[in-house]
Amino acid sequence: MKKEKIKLSDLTAEEGCCSHDQNKNTENTASKFRIYLPAVISFVMLILGIGLDYFEASFFKDWIRLMWFGIAYIPVGFPVMKEGWESILKGDFFTEFFLMTIATIGAFAIGHYEEGVAVMLFYAVGELFQNSAVKKARGNIKALLDVRPNEALVYRNEKYVSVAPEKVQIGEKIQVRAGEKIPLDGKLLSEKASLNTAALTGESKPDTIQKGSDVFAGSINLESVIEVETTKEFNDSSIARILHLVQNATTRKSKTELFIRKFARIYTPIVVVLAIGVTLLPYFFVENYVFQDWLYRALIFLVISCPCALVVSIPLGYFGGLGAASRNGILFKGASFLDTITQINTVVMDKTGTITKGVFKIKEIKTYDSSETEMMNSLLAMEAQSTHPIARAIMEYQGADKSIKASDVSEIAGKGLKGIVNGKTVLVGNKALMISNNIEVPSETETIVESIVMIAIDGKFSGYVTIADELKDDAHEAIKQIRESGISNIIMLSGDKASITEKIGAELGLQKAIGGLLPEDKLKEVEALKKIPGTKVAFIGDGINDAPVIAASDVGIAMGGLGSDVAIETADVIIQTDHPSKIARAIKIGRSTRRIVWQNIALAFGVKLIVLILGAGGIATMWEAVFADVGVAFLAILNAIRLQRMKWS
Repeated sequence: MKKEKIKLSDLTAEEGCCSHDQNKNTENTASKFRIYLPAVISFVMLILGIGLDYFEASFFKDWIRLMWFGIAYIPVGFPVMKEGWESILKGDFFTEFFLMTIATIGAFAIGHYEEGVAVMLFYAVGELFQNSAVKKARGNIKALLDVRPNEALVYRNEKYVSVAPEKVQIGEKIQVRAGEKIPLDGKLLSEKASLNTAALTGESKPDTIQKGSDVFAGSINLESVIEVETTKEFNDSSIARILHLVQNATTRKSKTELFIRKFARIYTPIVVVLAIGVTLLPYFFVENYVFQDWLYRALIFLVISCPCALVVSIPLGYFGGLGAASRNGILFKGASFLDTITQINTVVMDKTGTITKGVFKIKEIKTYDSSETEMMNSLLAMEAQSTHPIARAIMEYQGADKSIKASDVSEIAGKGLKGIVNGKTVLVGNKALMISNNIEVPSETETIVESIVMIAIDGKFSGYVTIADELKDDAHEAIKQIRESGISNIIMLSGDKASITEKIGAELGLQKAIGGLLPEDKLKEVEALKKIPGTKVAFIGDGINDAPVIAASDVGIAMGGLGSDVAIETADVIIQTDHPSKIARAIKIGRSTRRIVWQNIALAFGVKLIVLILGAGGIATMWEAVFADVGVAFLAILNAIRLQRMKWS
C-alpha cells in the first residue's frame, strides 16, 4: 500500500499504522492456519481411524477402511507426490519426495494403511517445521538489516514533502522526526542528535553526535527533530550496502553444505538400490521367504534413508551463524567464510584506524623559554595556515587565543613553517628546521617516539608538542581475546614510522610490529606468511591501501565504520562497529557454527545407520523409521536454532 504525503497529525498517522499492523497480523494468522490445515485434517482422520480399528468397529473394514485412510493420506501426500513428479520431469529422480511417495504407497499396497498415513503426516509436519525454521533464520538475518525507511521528508519548494529515499539527490536537506529512521547517509545540520545505530553496528547504546558529524541510513533518531544534508544516494548508503552483502551471503555455500548436497545425490540412489536388494535378494537365501514381509522392511529402509535432516539442518546452521554474527555487528559475506575463519592461526593487522582510532591528538606539551600560553598561541596561529592532519590535531587545543593571526607564513619543504606572530619570528616544524636556523634542540627530544612539533620564538627554542594516535578503547582486550581463542601469532604491519609501530606493538605484546611499509610491502609480508606450511592468515585493515592485502589473505576483515569502500568491498568479513574486539567474536561464532553443523551430521548419520540396520533385520517398524527421519531432522533443527539464541559476550 503506497503511503500518502503526511497531512494528518502524528496521532492519526500512528492510529493508521496500528490498524494496518492489526490487519497484517490477522492476514498472517489466517495464512499460517491455511498452511497447517491439511496436516490437521490428516491427523484427525488418522486418530479416528486408529480408534475405529482399536474398537473393531463392524463397518470399518475392507474398502471403507481403505477409503478412510486414503482420504486421510491425500491432504499431506498429494503435495509431496506433486513435488516428486515435478522433480522427475526435471530429470531428478531420487529425491526425498520420491522416496516418501514410494514408501507410503508401498505401505498401502501391503495393507499398512495407518502407517502409510502416519509416515506421510509426520514427514509433512517435519517439512512445515523445517520451512518455518529456515524462514525464521532468513528473517532474523534480514530483519537485523532491512530497516530501510520507505519515505524521506525532503525540503523542496520551501516545504518538506514525503518522497521515496531512492528519489532523494545528494546535497538535499531532509528532516527526521523523533522515533523515525534516517533514510540516507549524510551530515548532521542540527546542533546535536542522539541516535540508535543497532541496525548497523549491533550496539544498542545510544550514540550522541554533534553538528557536522556523519550520520548513516538505518539509524533511529531518539530525541528531537533533526535535519540532515544527504551525502550519498540511497543505493550507496551504508544500510543498502550492508543489506546487499547479507542477502548475497546466504547464497554463498560452505564446502560442508556443497559436499552434503552432492553426497545426498549419490547416497539416495544407492539406498534405493539397497532397498530393492532387501526386498528381492532374501528370496535366494531365506527358506520361508515372504515377499510382503521383506517389502515392508525395504519400505522402512526407504523412509529412514530420506536425507532431509542433513539437507535442511546444515544450511540452517550456517543461517544461524550468519544471523548471530549480524546481530553482533559482524557481517560474513558468505557461509564459506564462517568455515574458513575457524582455520585461522595467524592474525595480521594494520595500525591506524584498525587498532588505533586514526585521530591524532596532543599527547604532551613541553615549554622551555616561554609560557605555555604564549607558545600555544603562536603555534595555533601558524598551524591555522596548514591542512596537514597534525595541524588539525593541534587546532583542537582549547587553551589558546584563536583570534591571534600569523603573517608572512611560508612553508619550508620537508621542515615546517616560518612566519610572524605578534611581531615575533616563529618557527614551527621538525629538528631539521631548528638546526638550519642555528637553534639548539634539547637532547631529550632524541628519545621521543611520537610525532613531534618543535617551536622557536625569536631565535630561541620555546618548546615542543608531541602528537600521537590513540589506541582504541578495546585494543588491549581485542589482543587478549584473540590469544584466548588459541591464536598466538599476532602481527602488526603499518605505513607509520617504525618507532611508533614498534612502541604500540610492544605495548600490546604483539609477536612482531613492522612500520614504514608501503602497500606492496604489506602484501609481500602476508604472502611470505602464507607460504609457511599450515599457516592460515587473517588480515584486518580499513584503508584503500589495505585492499590488496585484504584480498590476498585467507580471510580479509575490514573495519566497516571508518573503513574505505574499497576495503569493505574486498573484505570477506566486515566489523561494523570498528571495535577490534569483535575479531575474536567472529572467530568464536565461526567455530560454534562449525561445531553445531558437525553435531547435526553425526546425529543424522548415527541414528539413521542404527535404524537402517534394525529395519533390514526386521526389528524396527515404520514408527522407528519416522523418528529416524523426521525426529532426527527436528532435533537437528533445534540444535541449529541454538546459534541464534547464544550470548556472545
